[in-house]
Amino acid sequence: MIAICTSCQQDIPENYCSKCGEPAKLKRIDRHYIQHEIEHVLHLEKGIFYTVKELLVRPGITIHNFISNDRSRLVKPVVFVIVTSLIYTLINHFFHIEEGYFNFDKTTTAAINPINEWVQSHYGYANMLMGIFMALWLKLFFRKYDYNFFELLILLCFLQGMGMLIFAIFAVLEGLTHIHLLQYSAMLFMVYFSWAVGQFFEKGKYINYLKALGGYLLGVITFTGCTLLLGLLIYSITKH
Repeated sequence: MIAICTSCQQDIPENYCSKCGEPAKLKRIDRHYIQHEIEHVLHLEKGIFYTVKELLVRPGITIHNFISNDRSRLVKPVVFVIVTSLIYTLINHFFHIEEGYFNFDKTTTAAINPINEWVQSHYGYANMLMGIFMALWLKLFFRKYDYNFFELLILLCFLQGMGMLIFAIFAVLEGLTHIHLLQYSAMLFMVYFSWAVGQFFEKGKYINYLKALGGYLLGVITFTGCTLLLGLLIYSITKH
């Protein structure tokens, strides 16, 4: 008896539909199915550890090749930054590290407290939003290069993902040793960011590394300014 494809209603003479590729019979959901889905999400078969290694050794060149030549070997950038942010968030909640560095509760301006508390509680995701502001500044500083805003967002997804891993490693070390180390992770990421972005555009031009640093700092400043303005706006609306 010939099976009928549930997607396109075509006959399936073999194991798969020749038109849309749907299987004639769905496999039962079991341990192997869950394992395969996890591997697919993390892109383990394409090399999440390979991605981290390449972004650690030659980040700018690796991301340039991903955008221009080969997108099959690296973990997808959005998945990468989401997974790494989740790793960092879980480690932070386990060790409660950020309470010592992002304690905004003492501010005298009640308007910005809710926004700052959200940033403090969701630093991984706030860092992703910060990447949008950094991409805008990089687009301005490197406008002579033929990269659009969305390609720069891909660059920032990879770099912010590596930033989350750097913060996670320092958070674990601080949680285990009780030595204040997380503050140095921000400095390390700033250096890594400048090196990676400079390498991405044109590693032979030293001015590019300074532009990258400027894009990073201005991205942080503008993100912080927008959170303050948003807090004041919410406060003014709720006050009335």
